[in-house]
Amino acid sequence: MAAKIKKGDKVVVLAGKYRGVEGEVLQVLPQDDRVVVRGVNVIKKHQRQTPAQQGGIISREAPIHVSNVALSADGKPSRVGFKIMDDGRKVRVAKKSGEVIDG
Repeated sequence: MAAKIKKGDKVVVLAGKYRGVEGEVLQVLPQDDRVVVRGVNVIKKHQRQTPAQQGGIISREAPIHVSNVALSADGKPSRVGFKIMDDGRKVRVAKKSGEVIDG
């Protein structure tokens, strides 16, 4: 199945503590149906010091379920559809505006 949300997309959070927040997808975890969004679901992690990294409390984004995010079309959530172009390419399309997402 083709991916509706990809790395680098702008998405809006639909549910939870960060509802309405817009951010960029940093990582997609398709096997778990989860995505990591910049600035959303930030957790504090106690990191032990290693020779390569300094210890302390670090902040990082935790994954959220892909059903809780939607593609952002002009700051508003939009569903994603697919369309076959004239040259045979399959592209993602924002349902709300009808604009092509990938070039």
